[in-house]
Amino acid sequence: MRILKTLQASLVLLAACSAQTPNWIKPALTTLPSPRCCAAMAYDAGTHSTVLYGGGPTNVVYGDTWTFTRQNGWLQLSPASSPPALSGANLVYDPISKTAVLFGGTRTDSADSNETWTWDGATWTQQFSLVGPPARSFNAQQMVYDAATRTIVLFGGYGSNGITLADTWEWSGRTKAWRQKFPATSPSPRGTTLAYDAINQKVLLFGGDSGGGDCCRTVYGDTWTWDGATWTQQFPRTTPAARTALAMTFDVARVGIVLFGGFATPGSGLNDTWTWDGIKWSQVQTPFAPFGRWAVSMTFDPNFRGLVMFGGELTGNPFTNQTWIFR
Repeated sequence: MRILKTLQASLVLLAACSAQTPNWIKPALTTLPSPRCCAAMAYDAGTHSTVLYGGGPTNVVYGDTWTFTRQNGWLQLSPASSPPALSGANLVYDPISKTAVLFGGTRTDSADSNETWTWDGATWTQQFSLVGPPARSFNAQQMVYDAATRTIVLFGGYGSNGITLADTWEWSGRTKAWRQKFPATSPSPRGTTLAYDAINQKVLLFGGDSGGGDCCRTVYGDTWTWDGATWTQQFPRTTPAARTALAMTFDVARVGIVLFGGFATPGSGLNDTWTWDGIKWSQVQTPFAPFGRWAVSMTFDPNFRGLVMFGGELTGNPFTNQTWIFR
């Protein structure tokens, strides 16, 4: 009851904000997953809840499953079957199979995973495709559902032995199988972030990094789109500063893609908010904003008519379990 009241009070604050003034709000919650970065998170349309799996700070990897709703706040579940504990896995809801699809991540033994799992709202089930992406980890959302092709698109990531990848794959919910694509043009190998532009019906990629750790990575600030056949670099006049480990997702309420945070300098998180309308980037000024952070989890949740953002690593390197709503 206390969780419900605090959430309701937060929603009153949300409603009080003018539709012309987007804002970040931190609801008061009594139960939260432990502080972490790199958790897999997506909105599950089948259960009308945001679902979160795993993640971890340094030397800890989680294998827990949580849901977030207006009625219950964060609630930990106990499914009969689960993936191994994973940090940096990707999770995307697939409306074709009505399941959330999880791929990759780093296990407790520091090895990267090439396993594919699906969440049906009650339990996890491992899927076995004849071919599939090589094992890899992520520090941002590098999988997204492409409504134009009705597939989940994956690009790049951090492979074994420090190799950064630039391959493009599609997951079909109809056949429950992976298929590699071989576009004529691709972004350079990197860990990066994807989001689906529902207005222009293209996948958007922004920034990322070349890997190699704090000493050696190159951080990017380029914008690319995927049309189902190839990647095309875009050259908008104004763009966010180069960054990696950022959060980005389509906001149905704002009818555009929202980008938040990430970092360019190791240990120093960004906290600016930007939107993409299919042609240009525009910075959004908000009355309040979370502190700088990276490797957060973010998804659009229609129950809040806005974005839900959880966790991440803050400037100075502490991990957080804060939950923020943008609308």
